[in-house]
Amino acid sequence: MIVTERLIVRPFLKSDYRDLCEYLSLEATYRFERGEPITLDKAKKLAGEWSKETKFWAATLKENKKLIGHVSFIPERPEVFKTWQIGYICNPAYHNKGYASEASLAVIKYAFASLGAHRIVAHCSPDNIPSWKVLEKCGMKREGLARQDFLLREEKGKPVWLDSYDYAILAEDMI
Repeated sequence: MIVTERLIVRPFLKSDYRDLCEYLSLEATYRFERGEPITLDKAKKLAGEWSKETKFWAATLKENKKLIGHVSFIPERPEVFKTWQIGYICNPAYHNKGYASEASLAVIKYAFASLGAHRIVAHCSPDNIPSWKVLEKCGMKREGLARQDFLLREEKGKPVWLDSYDYAILAEDMI
């Protein structure tokens, strides 16, 4: 569990499914994310799966414990590189309040201090301005543009590709 000024970032609980469904059931959530809106039953299944692993962290408000989003934090291979990829999704009802930055930065600091991380990477669409602003608030540096490297979905049998900005932060950047 990681405690910040306004949040508790913790492992998922099976009981998080209602709050998870609140934002993963919205069409707007998938503008830059793979997938499609989910049902309450699917949210229950996801929360159950995520409660058994460490790739997804629940971002909850400290004041009332409400789940308002999540941070994905996935190790890249080979392990010797000590590199993780970070991502996040926040309930739109809580956008523009700094919660995604606060939760992501907390996980980044935890990774460097407790996991011995060397490098943390992230990718986002150049059109997703709020997302790359979150990354920059966390101290991540834009390292490049990868053209059409993210398959978002298929529409009418044709792939929809997105470009990605590549971001990274090193342990030495946090000093």
